[in-house]
Amino acid sequence: MRFFLLVLVLFSAGSALAQSRVTLKQADQLRGGVKDGERFDRVIGNVIFEQGRTTIYCDSALFYRAKNTVEAFGHVRIIEGDSVTITSNKADYDGNTRIARLRNNVVFTKLAQATLYTDYLDFDRLKNEAYYFNGGRLVDSINTLTSNKGYYQVNTNMASFKRNVNVKNPDYTMKSDSLQYNSATKVIYFRTETTVIDNEGSTFVYEGGEYDTKTQQSDIKQGQAESPSYTLTGKKIKLDDIRKYYTISGDVVMTHKEENLTIYGDDSIFDKQQGIAKVYNNAWLAQVTEEGDTLFLSADTLVSIDSQDPAKKRLLAYHNVKIFKSDLQGLADSLEYRQADSMMFFYKAPVLWTAGNQMTGDTITMLIENKTISKIFLSSNSFVISTDTLKNFNQIKGRKMTAFFRDKKLNRVNVDGNGESIYFALDDKTNMLMGMNKIICSNIVIRFKDSQVNNLSFYTNPEADFVPPHELKKDEMLLPGFDWKINARPERADVVKNEPEPTQEAPKRNQY
Repeated sequence: MRFFLLVLVLFSAGSALAQSRVTLKQADQLRGGVKDGERFDRVIGNVIFEQGRTTIYCDSALFYRAKNTVEAFGHVRIIEGDSVTITSNKADYDGNTRIARLRNNVVFTKLAQATLYTDYLDFDRLKNEAYYFNGGRLVDSINTLTSNKGYYQVNTNMASFKRNVNVKNPDYTMKSDSLQYNSATKVIYFRTETTVIDNEGSTFVYEGGEYDTKTQQSDIKQGQAESPSYTLTGKKIKLDDIRKYYTISGDVVMTHKEENLTIYGDDSIFDKQQGIAKVYNNAWLAQVTEEGDTLFLSADTLVSIDSQDPAKKRLLAYHNVKIFKSDLQGLADSLEYRQADSMMFFYKAPVLWTAGNQMTGDTITMLIENKTISKIFLSSNSFVISTDTLKNFNQIKGRKMTAFFRDKKLNRVNVDGNGESIYFALDDKTNMLMGMNKIICSNIVIRFKDSQVNNLSFYTNPEADFVPPHELKKDEMLLPGFDWKINARPERADVVKNEPEPTQEAPKRNQY
């Protein structure tokens, strides 16, 4: 029994020793020699070496049996099992460490999944890892990736690229300092800031996450998307490049380049084919005007519609619209801004306030010229209310009205059809109430000074009634439809939600 065990141990040791030794299987010629005191065999012609599952082919080689190393030259080809093939002009192979160092015109192939081209490649058989350090290029059926340094794990098919990483695809290009790529699944993993430019010129910047190059879908951590018209950033981005449909969430910021406005929110979708970007959940926007003031607007949902046709470009806000500007505040159910003619439409019970004036109507339209309010059009059931120094309510109502602005202040209001007016007359010197003018007239022109009523002009058969102070009755001091909504007038804090604090850009860090 002991003899049998001894034989078994010796056999196992011999088998392990055979596995650890490089053996010469074939050569046309063999010559002996000595170099630096080391004996070697010089083999020439159809040379084949073997060690375990590794086979080395070359035109000639220096074989150092004692050191268990091979210096191979000419048409070098190393085959590892049934999956890896490497070719080069020259290679050094250490049978003890199982490391092959291949130089000049190196081509590394893993099955039919990917091919790596470089002039300097080391292949560690024990770790099953190939790495290059002086520039390389990985090519598969979908992508071409280049970098200064790279590592390829044979078992996991994971390639890591570092320094000046470039990815080329028929649909996009990528640039990064470090990323990873699985040649089997075709998934790219973003490890540092990566810039992607698609073939339509849109730019995306990713901080982390992954992108499936087969399905063209991704899950991005902290990124930025940019089109010719605007940029979108968020903490998490999901992309479907086939449908050109992107979902952004977490601290969403959309910057509209042409209109100099920025939209904020918690969530967003971007339908690139339709040219529609939608921001919702705590959505609001800020637009800086030419005079340095800022217009703030909030709504349940904000939508930007982009188009090659300028007449189709829109900014939409719907449900619970609120606006705030130092000289203008407003409410509406929904809003539409047309970029082509700089017209803004307020729908469903809109209300606007300027200084001490309130304007209402079934629909309100605002004309913006030189990035400031020029005119406001009130359609159907138009009503303007202003307060004087005694807190009296001067009132104007009519079928349609047009309000004109000058130097950011209400300057004149024209009433067209079914005009009615209540105006309280004050003594110029004492500021005491002299009485109330109540006038019915088809067309009225009201002029303002310092945002307060200064004088009125009436056209087409006016009917006027002057009531002295002692004869005023409360129920006659208000026109039908009067509704003073001052308590609903938005403040800045009602419109601006979760305002981001200014931050300094953090230095970029590599994760490898």
